[in-house]
Amino acid sequence: MAEVEETLKQIQNQKGVQGIIVVNLEGIPIKSTMDNSTTIQYAGLMHSFIMKARSTMRDINSLNDLTFLRICSKKNEIMVAPDKD
Repeated sequence: MAEVEETLKQIQNQKGVQGIIVVNLEGIPIKSTMDNSTTIQYAGLMHSFIMKARSTMRDINSLNDLTFLRICSKKNEIMVAPDKD
């Protein structure tokens, strides 16, 4: 667990990182560096989006799975690394 904490700390310390949210398979936040309302909002929206993206990948090829997703806008960037664990 200390290894995970150290990795999260390294990510959080990168220039421009506003926050980190870790969610379980159901999209429920289990760790966050953001305030509660922002965490709930992002987690809910991203879980829905990730499930659709994962489904799309599997529709294209049933052997595929979503391993990383990067969403960029003019102001923000969201990076998602879904995992079964």
